Order: sequence, then structure tokens, then C-alpha cells
Amino acid sequence: MTDEAEIPEDHPRHDSLVTRHRIEDGVDRGITSRQGLIAQGRGEAFDYLLGEQTIPRADDAERAAAAALLLADHPVLSVNGNVAALVPEELVEIADAVDADLEVNLFNRTEERMAAIADHLREHGAEDVKGLAADAEIPGLSHERAKVDQDGIYEADVVLVPLEDGDRAEALGEMDKTEIVIDLNPLSRSAQVASIPIVDNAVRAVPGITSHARNLADADAATLREIVDEFDADAALAAAEDAIRGGELE
Repeated sequence: MTDEAEIPEDHPRHDSLVTRHRIEDGVDRGITSRQGLIAQGRGEAFDYLLGEQTIPRADDAERAAAAALLLADHPVLSVNGNVAALVPEELVEIADAVDADLEVNLFNRTEERMAAIADHLREHGAEDVKGLAADAEIPGLSHERAKVDQDGIYEADVVLVPLEDGDRAEALGEMDKTEIVIDLNPLSRSAQVASIPIVDNAVRAVPGITSHARNLADADAATLREIVDEFDADAALAAAEDAIRGGELE
């Protein structure tokens, strides 16, 4: 397998090849499930149609997400195998920027994968990783994603869900949580039910939220609330769909 460092920086598909390599490596390390390879391919297709760029409405969503996380009393960043493989260091950075917890939550859950992802995050600077206790359940779910930590996702007021997670996104909404969803498909259930849908690639969106959070670190609560209140989820989704359907590929 080609090492990530061996991919020439001037290769026209450099960024795409790097993300593919990270997902493949995640599978080899027991972090990402094999089904995650399919999810990565699906997301990459949408990203290609978006021009592999953060469109303006997505940047607005990332700013609103940063404001919501900074306003939160108990923000939690949910982590699955794909996002752990793609942006582990960036997840730690955003958690630090908004004082959020990191919690591993998986559909294809095994104790080995949970431990591998938690260790992977710690290797990239995380001090505390939740999800292993699994001492609470999200109501209305009959699969492994229902298992969460009581002092993590269950009690969170704002949850960042990076990558598609439809039924859990709906269930978290029923718990009256503010949901921030990163999903390249604007028509997915996850994006449709999110308080703040970010139609962008996680490799751009996570650092984007962190950058906005650092810029807003000294803003007062009224300013942050205004940013959140002015964000239009429907307009963000419509802009992404328009970009995908009518965009011009370079």
C-alpha cells in the first residue's frame, strides 16, 4: 500500500488520495469498519460535485457551529471510525478550542474498536475520551449507537455529529439537543434534522469550526447567540443542493 507521505503533493488528486489512504489505514488498524470504506466513497462523490471546496454557506454553518459550541454548557463531539481515521488531531484541537468532550460512538461497535479509537485519539493529544462506560442509552434506538455515556452525549446540550448518522441524529433531536451535523449529502436524514447542517468534507469542516471558534473566543454571549439565531439551516441545505446539481467542475 502506498504510504501517505509517498503521494506527490502536485498530484491532481492529492487530497482525495490522502483521505482514502487514511481510511484504508484505519481499517488495517481496527479503527474504521469495512463499511466505512463504502461511506467514504459515497461522501467523496458528493465532495467531487461540490468542487472539493467549502462553499460560502458551509463556512457560515461552520461559524454558527463554533458559536453554538462556545455557548454550550456541555458540548460533546461524537467520534466514529471514519472521522477518527481522517482528522484525529483536528478533533482534539476543536475539543480544546470549545472545551468539549470527545465521545466514541459506533454502529459496528466492539470493545476492541472502541479501545482502538480511544487509544488513537489519545495518541493525537486527547486526555479524556468518553464512550467506553456506555452507562446510558439514547431512547428510541435498538442498535449499538444507542449506547452512550451518562456524563457525555446523554447529558450534552450540544452534540457535534461528524458524518452521516440518520436515525441517531433524529433520536438526539427528540432529546432537544442542539445538533451540529457534518454531512456531504444535503438530502440525508442527518443533515435534514440538524440544527446546524454543515455540508462539507470533515477534513475541511472540523478545522474550519476550530478556526472560527478561536476567532470568536473573546465574543460575548449576545454576539454568539446572534450568530446562531441568524443561521438559516434551510438556506444552507438549499445552497449545497444547488451547488451539487448545478455546479461546474473544473
